[in-house]
Amino acid sequence: MDEAKQATLQDAGLLVLRVGTGLLMLAGHGFGKLISFSEASATFPDPLGVGPVVSMALAIGAEFFCSLLIVVGLFTRFAAVPLLITMLVAALVVHADDPWQRKELAVVYLVPFVCLLLSGAGRFSLDAAMLRRLKR
Repeated sequence: MDEAKQATLQDAGLLVLRVGTGLLMLAGHGFGKLISFSEASATFPDPLGVGPVVSMALAIGAEFFCSLLIVVGLFTRFAAVPLLITMLVAALVVHADDPWQRKELAVVYLVPFVCLLLSGAGRFSLDAAMLRRLKR
């Protein structure tokens, strides 16, 4: 396989990883927290000691808004950081005393966010489009 095809396949893989993981996080976790903020924020876990309302707002910021950035590939590396922190806190603090099955989902989400932090969004992203535009 020539280098151009290989690069296109890698960028397509990053697109699938970005959109798939971002939408799963956004729809499965962030959106639910966002729409139930007023009802659930008072009893949300407070693993960092900043208060349940702030803890839930931070989780929504990562799980909804940063996931949205990752889906479109905008500021991808930056957006991956809050998601990494949120998943680390979920796995290592919130579920510290729980069995592996309760921690596993946070770790599963952690892996693609580490990959995106290291690789960036790829060619099929707003990050790449902005970079191409700046180079003109």
